[in-house]
Amino acid sequence: MQEMTEKMQHGKKGGVKSSVEHIDEMHFQQFVTTNPFAVIDFWAEWCGPCQRIAPIMEELSIEFSGRVAFGKCNTDDNRRLAMQFNIDAIPAMMLYSRGQLVDRIIGAYPKEAIREKIVRKFGLD
Repeated sequence: MQEMTEKMQHGKKGGVKSSVEHIDEMHFQQFVTTNPFAVIDFWAEWCGPCQRIAPIMEELSIEFSGRVAFGKCNTDDNRRLAMQFNIDAIPAMMLYSRGQLVDRIIGAYPKEAIREKIVRKFGLD
């Protein structure tokens, strides 16, 4: 009974809770270097397409839990970071492998397109 209660408290999808972390300028480098594979979504509150991507990021963080770390970085609150990566359109998802930027996804793509790029770039199945 206790095990069932704990699973219910940790989210609805198989007992796994979404783990999209909020990333800021102070923690960005640590996030991409301590996680072998990381996806960071650069977004803003006022951005409609960003709002459509948010639930997709949540779902993918559950699907790839333990294999890929997911983060989101508000470009309005972290302007220097957005400028550092020349982000001039959002949503912009950056894919990092072992601390190195390996790809970008600019725009609001369907979940399967984002998932496929993650699988291909990180060599996952």
